[in-house]
Amino acid sequence: MADMTEAEFDGLPAGGGVAVVGMAGRFPGAADLEEFWRNLRDGVESIVPLTDEELTAAGVPPEVFHRPDFVKAGPRFKGIGLFDAEFFGYTAREAELMDPQHRLFLETAWHALENAGYDSAQYDGSIGVFGGAGTSAYLENLFSNWEQGEAIKGENAGLGFELAFLASRVSYKLNLKGPSIPVQTACSSSLVAVHTACQSLLNYECDMALSGAVAYKVPENQGYLHQEGSFLSPDGHVRPFDAQARGTVFGNGVGVVVLKRLEDALADGDTVHAVIKGSAVNNDGALKASFTAPTVAGQAEVITEAMSMAEVGPEDIDYVEAHGSGTLIGDSIEVQALERAFGGAGRCALGSVKGNIGHLDAA
Repeated sequence: MADMTEAEFDGLPAGGGVAVVGMAGRFPGAADLEEFWRNLRDGVESIVPLTDEELTAAGVPPEVFHRPDFVKAGPRFKGIGLFDAEFFGYTAREAELMDPQHRLFLETAWHALENAGYDSAQYDGSIGVFGGAGTSAYLENLFSNWEQGEAIKGENAGLGFELAFLASRVSYKLNLKGPSIPVQTACSSSLVAVHTACQSLLNYECDMALSGAVAYKVPENQGYLHQEGSFLSPDGHVRPFDAQARGTVFGNGVGVVVLKRLEDALADGDTVHAVIKGSAVNNDGALKASFTAPTVAGQAEVITEAMSMAEVGPEDIDYVEAHGSGTLIGDSIEVQALERAFGGAGRCALGSVKGNIGHLDAA
């Protein structure tokens, strides 16, 4: 039985689409998607105050965290040390050498397939993997903190850190035969990975796709220094599209969805959580507001293109889940771009989960 009703399927615009048939994720304050949804529903903010003891344990000197411009807050992510190395065929030493992002993405890919009701060892079709990650900060951590750190310099440790191997590690361990492609576009990595996976499915390069991204920086719970006018929040709160918005807070998380062509998902009796009707990607080239901020025109253009691909108009859209990082410039550009793309037609709700969990970088 599908999450979407037959009436909802009948109401979709003409054409195919890509079905979301499974998903898994771990986020600040949420060990799984059920807890994540409860937190969103109940308005739980998962950016929490950090104690002096936590900051000291994270290696922050007291003279730093006692500064008046230091913000003692961060999204708390639990369970990073619970990787089941033996289950995935790794030794404990191999697991220690591996960037936590690789471990989290592999675990979550497995959980997402399990959620979809598939065993990769028994699936007849080809399964692709499309995934991104944040910049690794783990190698330096190993060298400086592990008593055998000097010894690993002579080993082939690069396989455990190189982000180019993020997707192929999942393909190798789960015996997946479809395209295995890392996607690195900074903060848009997870959605560009989904777009790329959809294109691969619609081009019949694979029959199922795992897509998502991960971000995990070590050590955790470090807080941060705030500078007036910067993109970081001065008080540890993220307020997307709010008059009091003053910046964002970065955190850790991971999410993976399982995708299939809609017609195949329906024929196979899969649970369909949602349907991706269209997507689009572009770039502003040299015309950006800044190197990390798009223009209103460029963002409006890609929104319009996505609606065209999906064969929907502004009047068909009830809600937009936005980037919404809670920064003055970014939120303003996003709202203006949506207004331009909608062309004055239709009304919808606007939101961003970053108000609950902060900015999860590539994830």
